[in-house]
Amino acid sequence: MSSKISIRFFDDREVRAVWDEENAKWWFSVLDIVALLTNQDDYTKTRNYWKYLKAKLKKENSQVVSATTQLKFLAPDGKKRLADMLDYNGIIALGKTFPGTKANRFIEWFTYSDESIDGKSKTKAYALFDSSFINSIEVGTIKGLQQIHAYLFGGLYDFAGQIRQKNISKGGFQFAVSHFLGDTLKQIEKMPENTFDEIVNKYVEMNIAHPFMEGNGRSTRIPPYPR
Repeated sequence: MSSKISIRFFDDREVRAVWDEENAKWWFSVLDIVALLTNQDDYTKTRNYWKYLKAKLKKENSQVVSATTQLKFLAPDGKKRLADMLDYNGIIALGKTFPGTKANRFIEWFTYSDESIDGKSKTKAYALFDSSFINSIEVGTIKGLQQIHAYLFGGLYDFAGQIRQKNISKGGFQFAVSHFLGDTLKQIEKMPENTFDEIVNKYVEMNIAHPFMEGNGRSTRIPPYPR
C-alpha cells in the first residue's frame, strides 16, 4: 500500500484518503465521513456512532459493510492504527444511508458534478480565462491571488478570497501556521519571478504556505499568478 495521502475539505472538515497502488484506487476514511455528516468533533463519539451504524447496516445485509476494508491511518493520538475505509462507490453508498440535505450536498460534492463546488469553480475558471477581468489582476502578488480565488469561489465558499485563519495539514504535513501566515505571504510576494526557476520556486513556496482553506491549487494555476 502506497503512503500517498489526499485531503480535501467539505464544510471545513477533512476528508482523508490513501492511494492503493495495487488496485489503482483511493480508499477514504469512514470516520471522516461519519464525523462530517453527523457534525461531530469528538473522535470517540464518532467511532461509537459508526460502530452502531455498522451493526445496523450489517443486519440489513448492506453492501456498505461488506465493502469496508481496514488500513492503517493516523489516529488522533498521532499513531497509525487500523481504520475502516471505503472506496469511491462505498462512500457514495454510505452517504445515502444518512438523511437530510447535508448528505445530499456531500454526495454531490464527492461525485464532482457540475453543480458541486468543484464543478462550479471549474466553470468559473474557464469564464475567467475568457474575461477581460483577468488582464486587470495583479501579477505575482497576494492581492492578485486573492482576486483569483474570490472570482473562482465567490458565492461557493464564505471564505472566498480570504486568507485562512485556521491551521491546516495534509498527509501529516502542516502548512504555514495561520498566526504567521500574513508575514509568510509578504516574504513570498517579494520573491523574484524573472526566470523559470524563480517562478517555480515562488509557486512551490505558495503551495507550502497554502493561504486558503480550500482551492489553493486551482487559484495558483491560473495566470496571471506565476506558475
